Amino acid sequence: MITLQDRPTILADGALLSQEEAQARGIDVDAAHKETLAARILSAHSKPSDRDDLLHVTFDALVSHDITYVGIIQTARASGLTRFPLPYALTNCHNSLCAVGGTINEDDHLFGLTAAQKYGGTFVPTNLAVIHQYAREMLAGCGRMILGSDSHTRYGALGCMGVGEGGPELVKQLLSRTYDIPRPQVVLIWLENAPRPGVGPQDVALAIIGAVFKNGFVKNKVMEFAGPGVASLSVEYRCGIDVMTTETTCLSSIWVTDDKVQQYLACHGRQDDFKKLDHTAPAAFASVVRVDLARVEPMIALPFHPSNVYPIAEVQKHARDIFATIDENARKQFGATAEAFSLCNKIHDNEVQVDQGIIAGCAGGSFENLTLAAAILEGKSTGNAAFSLSVYPASEPQALALVQNGSYAKLMAAGALIKSAFCGPCFGAGDTPAHGALSIRHSTRNFPNREGSKPGNGQLSGVALMDARSIAATAANGGRLTKATDLDWDKLSCSLDYHFDAGIYQRRCYQGYGNPKPETKLVCGPNITDWPTMSALPEHLLLRVCCVITDPVTTTDELIPSGETSSLRSNPRKLSEFTLSRRDPQYVSRAKAVQALETARLANAEDPALVQSVQDMCAPLEQADAALWQRLFDHKSLADMGIGSTIFAVKPGDGSAREQAASCQKVLGGWANLAEEYATKRYRSNLINWGMLPFLLTPGLGQQLQDGDCVLVPDVRRAIEDKADSLQAWILHEQTARPVTLSLGALTEDERTIILNGCLINFYRNGN
Repeated sequence: MITLQDRPTILADGALLSQEEAQARGIDVDAAHKETLAARILSAHSKPSDRDDLLHVTFDALVSHDITYVGIIQTARASGLTRFPLPYALTNCHNSLCAVGGTINEDDHLFGLTAAQKYGGTFVPTNLAVIHQYAREMLAGCGRMILGSDSHTRYGALGCMGVGEGGPELVKQLLSRTYDIPRPQVVLIWLENAPRPGVGPQDVALAIIGAVFKNGFVKNKVMEFAGPGVASLSVEYRCGIDVMTTETTCLSSIWVTDDKVQQYLACHGRQDDFKKLDHTAPAAFASVVRVDLARVEPMIALPFHPSNVYPIAEVQKHARDIFATIDENARKQFGATAEAFSLCNKIHDNEVQVDQGIIAGCAGGSFENLTLAAAILEGKSTGNAAFSLSVYPASEPQALALVQNGSYAKLMAAGALIKSAFCGPCFGAGDTPAHGALSIRHSTRNFPNREGSKPGNGQLSGVALMDARSIAATAANGGRLTKATDLDWDKLSCSLDYHFDAGIYQRRCYQGYGNPKPETKLVCGPNITDWPTMSALPEHLLLRVCCVITDPVTTTDELIPSGETSSLRSNPRKLSEFTLSRRDPQYVSRAKAVQALETARLANAEDPALVQSVQDMCAPLEQADAALWQRLFDHKSLADMGIGSTIFAVKPGDGSAREQAASCQKVLGGWANLAEEYATKRYRSNLINWGMLPFLLTPGLGQQLQDGDCVLVPDVRRAIEDKADSLQAWILHEQTARPVTLSLGALTEDERTIILNGCLINFYRNGN
């Protein structure tokens, strides 16, 4: 089904050649590295660089939703924004559920509208489209690049490289700066044959994720899709695979384009945005993922990660053994909270009984998925027991088409609930299942609490990712887990002909690009606040460890939860109160105690009591390195000694692009993260853009840390100024002081300057 070939491969005239075979044919392999679609697009979007391995990328458009655009625009305003220099679409598909008695979400939407008017942007009103569907329908074009403040910014199936990053990277584009990245490796995703009826895009995506996530096969690389199997897939099918490439931790994706893509763009009134992208010259790739589409089975990603993948048939056959392992892992991770959560309890009469089904958002809510789901459910019933099914279209134009082709009538008659375009089920803001329940979803993620449960409060449910076809088959079977290939597809009847009605957007969306109205006053509700003042990097740092996480991977949902906290994203201080709340509820109080010391230091660095307190924290150093102790403390002043908090996690930052996973730590006085590696490039970038040091520790060392330990980093500012790759520090534990080497990884010149300034806002305020 999936074969990984971890060796250089050259695609020439439709054949995959080894490097030796290519050279024997006289192919210039070095030149061939520049002929991948990714390399060609990146080259066309990069400004000149004095380093061949470093790209300075500019994008064609930006996209943000209503959880992120307020913070981005506020950061850009503080940094000198006067207008949007490129198309910027502000969608409203996340903070769309307004709490009873509160105005926060609608206040954010009004801010977004007035910002689009003032600076010249596009405003897509609430529930009109999810962010990525709007971009597919109205922005993505062949050979383009789009940067989005959402991790699932992926438009490769339309020949457009999408990159999901934290907000500060969009701020750089708004200020006409560049996206600076090392030249990425490109991995060929070679598709062969065609999928069987009943196998959908989520099945293909999950099979790929299961093969490449844990081994980091495509981490921070570009996935390039080609091969004879591409032609067998509709454009919406391709988009359904493409959007899930985010879960592999790749940087971006790109596909060859053909007549189907041309027809798709023409259908949306954008014929001129088509360009045929193909490998007309030999192209060299770092490695290959070969996918035999004909052998892909209906798949399921069980709790609590998209890479926890099994064929549905295997789960049906060995459910008790598989579920027992997941239940045991849940108890290890969540303790007593997991006692009431048991997948084994979902087995009845040797069948798996599901409690809820959801088909939604940028991954599941397509016209094609919902039309096929309706065909499967026609004349059937979802039943009157606990199982329920909800469907969310990806956009209002698609919803209208589903009304016109009768799909909505079929779904409603079967008992499905029809919702509007909304991303809530993907991040815990809609259709939260009951405690202990199992929900099957064609959405993007199934992290713990991603569906809305709160393990820290004793509430835990589980999500399994599946394709819409198998979800509909399960719904038609009363909630008993069923794979769509069990159906008789010859008896299903439906038309996938689609007509796009552009009038919906023309009537409701504000289109202001190129026509800013600077006289417009921004409307800021009471929850919209400015970023607090942040200090430049001091000469030395004393870091107190306020949280130690030894799980193999830590998601951004654990660093700052989604769901009910989303409304506070435009209020940095209020949001910071929830930092790590679902993972370590005591973190905030610990971090605040450290921040109080720094506040006191900034007010009076020579306060004898404060100096004595810091000396007591560092007391073990006096015996270990008397000369360093004397240099740091004998002058009885802390003017050069910054005091901040830090966390350790083995591999933090998997999942969402949300910058708040880093900025909330900074608002609470965080100065660094300690890690063995960073799960994604975007999380590490978020740390840097908020002036936090992305330290790396030798594997195993950080897991020995305890809450309350201190890490003293002398001469840290000089090390950054001198472009050091690593620096010497001390771990202070009780009465012991142990030397340790902290690595920084590769930093660009701008990234070093941002860290020295204390954050991106300071970087721009200081004239950089």
